[in-house]
Amino acid sequence: MDLHLKIWRQKDKQSEGKLVSYDLKELNPHMSFLEMLDTLNEKLITEGDEPVEFDHDCREGICGQCGMMINGIAHGPLKNTTTCQLHLRSFKNGETILIEPFRAEAFPVKKDLKVDRSAFDRIISSGGFVSVNTGQAPDATAIAVTHQTAEEAFDSAACIGCGACVATCKNGSAALFTSAKITHMVLLPQGKEERSSRVLNMVTQMDHELFGHCSNTEACEVECPQGISVLNIARMNYEYGRALFFRKK
Repeated sequence: MDLHLKIWRQKDKQSEGKLVSYDLKELNPHMSFLEMLDTLNEKLITEGDEPVEFDHDCREGICGQCGMMINGIAHGPLKNTTTCQLHLRSFKNGETILIEPFRAEAFPVKKDLKVDRSAFDRIISSGGFVSVNTGQAPDATAIAVTHQTAEEAFDSAACIGCGACVATCKNGSAALFTSAKITHMVLLPQGKEERSSRVLNMVTQMDHELFGHCSNTEACEVECPQGISVLNIARMNYEYGRALFFRKK
């Protein structure tokens, strides 16, 4: 199949970027989207041009590194699918594909399609952990956790931190990411001891990173490749109000 690509090229975050057109022919429709970009880069290197910079790692939909906007949609047209798990068979022969980096004030472009998502790391560092000495691993049945609670915690922990929620939100909010990290820890016994300090620190850091505020459009859940529920945001708001209440007492 043949594709016409319009890709955002930007030397660094200080430089102005622009869309550059490329044509690729005789592509295998079973190639992944990132394999298509690899093919383009091989062509560019052969021709003596600068290859397109983009993030990737596991290429199995686990690490969350491969995020980009494809035809204006985070990770592309398939629901609950990361860019690396997207294949060319999802597009039509001869189609024009617009490829851009995730755009948010908190995600400055480093080069081409590669953005700086270290703001997420700083949110996690501010409170997304359990600081207790656990010693040896306890027996699996020593701490009682209901099946429903375990499933809810696992659903929240499935967040891969790709940033699609931020990129698709009109406000550039990180509420879904932050709330998922808060929720999966507060649901489990090990995370309850620091529940108040955790939510206060993580929400404060989120605001410090210049992410926008959540206005409940729920676009983040729609574009999330893991289908993380916006109910996590409601729980984060509850936990935040609770922490403020007990801090004032």
